[in-house]
Amino acid sequence: MIETTEHIVNNSIESDYSKSISLEHRKKFAQFFTPFPIANAMAKWILGNKQLETVLEPAFGLGVFSRAILNQQKKINIKGFEVDEIILGNAKEYFDDFENVNLQLQDYMYNDWKNKYDGIICNPPYFKFHDYDNKNILKEIETNLKCKLNGFTNLYTLFLLKSIHQLSKNGRCAYIIPSEFLNSDYGKLVKTYLIKSKTLRHIIVIDFEENVFDDALTTASIILCANDNLKDKVQFSNIHSLQDLSKIDEIINKYPNLSETEQTYSFTELNPEIKWKAYYQKQNSIKFKNLVPFSTYAKVVRGIATGSNEYFTFNLSKAKEFNIDEQYLLPCICSAKDAKTSFFTKQDFEELKKSNKSVFLFNAQNSTDKNISSYIQKGESEEINKRFLTASRTPWYSLENRKPAPIWVSVFNRSGLRFIRNEANISNLTSYHCIYPKQTSLFSEIDIDLLFAYLLTDTAKQIFEDNSRQYGNGLQKFEPNDLNKGMMLDLGLLDKQTSNHILKLYKEYKSLILDNKNGDEIINKIDKILIDEYSEKKRFS
Repeated sequence: MIETTEHIVNNSIESDYSKSISLEHRKKFAQFFTPFPIANAMAKWILGNKQLETVLEPAFGLGVFSRAILNQQKKINIKGFEVDEIILGNAKEYFDDFENVNLQLQDYMYNDWKNKYDGIICNPPYFKFHDYDNKNILKEIETNLKCKLNGFTNLYTLFLLKSIHQLSKNGRCAYIIPSEFLNSDYGKLVKTYLIKSKTLRHIIVIDFEENVFDDALTTASIILCANDNLKDKVQFSNIHSLQDLSKIDEIINKYPNLSETEQTYSFTELNPEIKWKAYYQKQNSIKFKNLVPFSTYAKVVRGIATGSNEYFTFNLSKAKEFNIDEQYLLPCICSAKDAKTSFFTKQDFEELKKSNKSVFLFNAQNSTDKNISSYIQKGESEEINKRFLTASRTPWYSLENRKPAPIWVSVFNRSGLRFIRNEANISNLTSYHCIYPKQTSLFSEIDIDLLFAYLLTDTAKQIFEDNSRQYGNGLQKFEPNDLNKGMMLDLGLLDKQTSNHILKLYKEYKSLILDNKNGDEIINKIDKILIDEYSEKKRFS
């Protein structure tokens, strides 16, 4: 039973639960709790529906949203769905005396499709697509919404689509979900549905200066929808801290009027095919002319995914322990930290090898060596062969076919992309993506230097940033296609003299780096040449 308002207007219930229940259990059910101030702001959107009688909380947890609503309107009828018996037992201690709160131990995605609600409010579970019953839930969505989705679509967006479908006339929906879908490939079909439904009203992007959820590395968006035909526009807003939540109050109080900002778009202006960060974040590329997709000059693919780095990676002592000859080991950079500068040389590789770092991958197809056979048997006894990736390979211990890439690029970063010239000609795991320059009229093998010189500049990194995915605490991630589809300056337009000048500076930079000196000043000079050549201002000067 909820005895006092003290329990309602803070996260003390969630805090007590987190102390008493293991992190493993909470991760299993993707239990990341919404800060009460955010839950309260979202509840105000729901309460703004003057016809509000019924509310649904599809991932109930400890009922933070229901507490926020009941704090302001005690008579609202609330239904909650929850799949975890333990957390539901805890919730019932607080809600059992509320006759107007009906809690169900059921999976929302498989139940309740026919009912409509005046308000739906939720922080849905966030799982990777292979950690839940992806195929059957997608079937539910396709059957009920007549909407075909990508197999990688995340569960949290499926919750959102179902909830939009369940809005009664004038019903309102408020969701807090990761911003990932706004800028991911699987999000295209989700965004198409949001536009088509004409219910989307606001996307409030909670920016990256702090984590909204203490224990989850993700950024969040608050999605506000209304089934009321009052607007044909969508507004994007950014909030940088919990103190900015008054902006949400302002949005709710003004509705259906919008502040006409640059970040307001009609449904016809929204393009589901692009990353929607273009609508809420200033784009660096607009400062430059003559841009082309990066795929014009190079192809980016992910590094080798082994399925079990612990099994497949080797250092010298492990090779000695299992008597694996070096001919069955593929030289490979196994940790992003092991490449310290912009150039990774044969000498760097030898030093890592001597210091007993993991710099090899088990690579023993078609071998009759008895030591190889016994290491393969060891893998099978540990069921390495039954893991997600290894189970789909024949034989299971074969490596993905990736020739060494001349350039590596970091997958995650906080201070801008890191590009590394792979002069050791070795393979790489997935902490780096592989960049393979294409043979074009501009880029023969020797001109990889020109491309790499460009990639080292702040200009290149800033333009790519337009296509990044953002996570908590300023962490950025790039999938291969984010880079392939990202833009770059069209280096093919440089005249020979300018290209040669850049290449000369690049050689100076390389000498400095290999000599353990700072080369930033040289890169800044290259950057200035490119800005002078491609700046949008130059077109009008």
